[in-house]
Amino acid sequence: MSGTFVIAQGGGPTAVINQTMVGAALEVRRKHPGAKVLGSIHGVRGIRDGNYVDLSAIPEEQLRLIAGTPSAALGSTRDKPDAAYCELVLKGLQKVGADAFIYIGGNDTSGTQQILTDAADGKIAFVHAPKTIDNDLVENDHVPGFISAAEFVAGAFLSVDLDFRALPGIYVAIVMGRHAGFLTAASAAWRLDGDSGPHLIYVPERAFSTERFIEDVRSTLDRHKRCIVAVSEGVSTADGKALVESLVPPEKLERDQHGNVKLSGSDLTAALEHALAEGLPGKRARVDALGYMPRGYVGAINAVDAREAFDAGAFAVTVAGEGGGSVAVTYDGDKTVLKKVPLASVAGKTRHMPDDFMQPDANQLSEKGMAYLKRLVPEKYKVGKPFV
Repeated sequence: MSGTFVIAQGGGPTAVINQTMVGAALEVRRKHPGAKVLGSIHGVRGIRDGNYVDLSAIPEEQLRLIAGTPSAALGSTRDKPDAAYCELVLKGLQKVGADAFIYIGGNDTSGTQQILTDAADGKIAFVHAPKTIDNDLVENDHVPGFISAAEFVAGAFLSVDLDFRALPGIYVAIVMGRHAGFLTAASAAWRLDGDSGPHLIYVPERAFSTERFIEDVRSTLDRHKRCIVAVSEGVSTADGKALVESLVPPEKLERDQHGNVKLSGSDLTAALEHALAEGLPGKRARVDALGYMPRGYVGAINAVDAREAFDAGAFAVTVAGEGGGSVAVTYDGDKTVLKKVPLASVAGKTRHMPDDFMQPDANQLSEKGMAYLKRLVPEKYKVGKPFV
């Protein structure tokens, strides 16, 4: 295939999404000399508005420097195109003579590519390249961006557990993840032993009860004299409502442009602090939201994650030559393998953390869940066991 390739980035940035973009751009140069590579500014919005950067004209050395830089160098977007919006995107692609469009992102991004595929009638190859720190794409063993973010979370919880050994109390950290608990579960990847935190892990796949939470914390304090807790921002109560909806008055809830309750603000933090103060009065407690820090921290760019992200971008060019599809990062029991899967298999679907990754009767990882995380986020630091 020669001609014009368009590349865009969508959704939340990660530490390695630029590796995928550069991997695709350089693979086009290698396989299709003379082809043009256009980077759309701010995702599909740039295609709609005709706003591009010519990646073909940028020296390889500069591109490789961008590859190792966190965040989305082309700019991203939270736009969730409907059929009418996609019609404008399709016209924008036709205007620049695009032969292929590689869109790097998560569930919504794959959904956009499916709509465009259906509308284009085979005239353009549409490729979804995977990205998300939530690790929630079906057909994938893990997703580029997750390992680096998981390493940040694992290091943060190792560090805070050491801190609270010195000055015991309750520590709760809220971790990103609306529907899947993989990133929150990564908090346990670097636990020193059975006495170490996080002592409690709450994920969206399991209903959250404030009363049970208080009792869990109370019993953990009795056993360990401190309690370190990891909570997914997307945990919900038994009625299916996000926890923040149960703890915060309706008139004070914030919503995004899609009508989703905002999970990353200060409401959930304050609500959990209030619940602890009421349920365990007099106990030293701190609630923090890790927020955006894990997804693009320059100090936690994992080398394996970076390489796999780059390779996913390069493989996306191969998929484009085969008419389009979605790039999946799979595991064959020994190594990571990239595969092409149908867009329809991924588009708009959510992969949840398997139930057997958690212990059946406790808010803690099972051996199977721990083995999965240790494969992806192996121990990085050797620390001494404290005396306390």
